[in-house]
Amino acid sequence: MKTDLSEMRRDYDRGRLDESMLDEDPIVELQKWMQIATDAKVIEPNAMTLATASRLGIPNARIVLAKSIDASGVVFYTNYDSHKGHELDANPHAALDFYWKEIARQVRIQGEVEHTGPSQSDAYFKSRPRESQLGAWVSEHQSEPITRAELDARHAELEKKYSGKEIPRPPFWGGYCVTPARFEFWLGGPGRLHDCVAYVRDGGTWKRLRVSP
Repeated sequence: MKTDLSEMRRDYDRGRLDESMLDEDPIVELQKWMQIATDAKVIEPNAMTLATASRLGIPNARIVLAKSIDASGVVFYTNYDSHKGHELDANPHAALDFYWKEIARQVRIQGEVEHTGPSQSDAYFKSRPRESQLGAWVSEHQSEPITRAELDARHAELEKKYSGKEIPRPPFWGGYCVTPARFEFWLGGPGRLHDCVAYVRDGGTWKRLRVSP
């Protein structure tokens, strides 16, 4: 049985985007777009696709949440022993994709990845809700087979263990920072004539250029 999706399409008309309209610093521009998405009440505007690849170049992608954006790059947190953690160990490069369909905007990022410092990971872990802290411990063997009963039993065990106590950050859990090497800002336009502006490194500065959509 075939599912025909050929007639599913949406036309866009979100104005125009020109290189001169964008900040010289792509991080600043990304922060502006994140605020626009937030003001538009986009659900989880910090959700992004994280694409990684194995040492052999086999790709993998999933949705994660960006937790900070600053001059150093984009930071997210996860289990270091997960599939994505192993892939980043073997091939410390990644691609990110923020897509806000409600406002027909998208930002793509490519860059190198490294661990955040322990103090930064500790600080973020302490800011998480207690149930999320427990969840990090429960999913110690992330991506490995487990039954729901085993998952619930592990949660109950850890809930009892840390009852009335501060939950420490697991040694297998922490942050990654993606240091961008390229950005691409996309604004949906009518008839597939979208506007797309890329930022590429030119020595120690960023160069903006329009690219074909």
